[in-house]
Amino acid sequence: MSLQIIPVHISKEIVPGDDLIELLLETRTGKGLKEGDILVFTQKIISKQEGRKIDMSKIKPTLLAAGIGSAYAKDPRIVQLILDETKRIIRMKNGIIISETNHGLVCANAGIDESNIEAGYATLLPKNADASAQKLRRRIKSKTGKTVAVIISDTFGRPFREGQTDIAIGVSGISSIIDYAGKRDNFNRILRVTAIAIVDELCSASELVRGKTLRTPIAIIRNYKFDKKNGSLKDLLRAKSLDLFR
Repeated sequence: MSLQIIPVHISKEIVPGDDLIELLLETRTGKGLKEGDILVFTQKIISKQEGRKIDMSKIKPTLLAAGIGSAYAKDPRIVQLILDETKRIIRMKNGIIISETNHGLVCANAGIDESNIEAGYATLLPKNADASAQKLRRRIKSKTGKTVAVIISDTFGRPFREGQTDIAIGVSGISSIIDYAGKRDNFNRILRVTAIAIVDELCSASELVRGKTLRTPIAIIRNYKFDKKNGSLKDLLRAKSLDLFR
């Protein structure tokens, strides 16, 4: 069977407390959910559902945030949110702040996002996207009896590469990485360091059908055989001691 990636259209604007699984199962695509499917949810609908949508008019920037905003031509309220969500600032240049979030992710602006949301608001990353993915997976099992994997994706830039790709920030029911170390290649040589971030690849593949403006915040990936060992975001975070770029 061929790999399938199926977009799920949800026209409703997500608000805190919405049952995302009910919304999924009400769609024609969701009603056809199968055992062993992989569901990829965008960070944006998770953040909205979990109340991580922020009214910018209520943000009071500190003197530090105001100073950084002035120096780097950024809204000081956004800077304040970045500081609140950040463990460590790594770089600031050309109006971009690269930070290490409280989750351990290294990204622009601590994942603060003003796209696909009404003016005057911003969304923060989920507090614990692994837990969010686990909750969704259990809800699907409870509602349908089917065992699936759930990944939460977000769009990130990459060092030394233009453009962005979707990566996993939350994982449940699927191994995060396929490790080929110890296996032999086609020339019988032993592989030593090849580890594929399979959940990142699945997120990027799902973005091809979801897009950013199609109101398809969920994708179903079907007919992909995967390791059902429960992965996590931590599996994907490189230790600072092994990172050549920090």
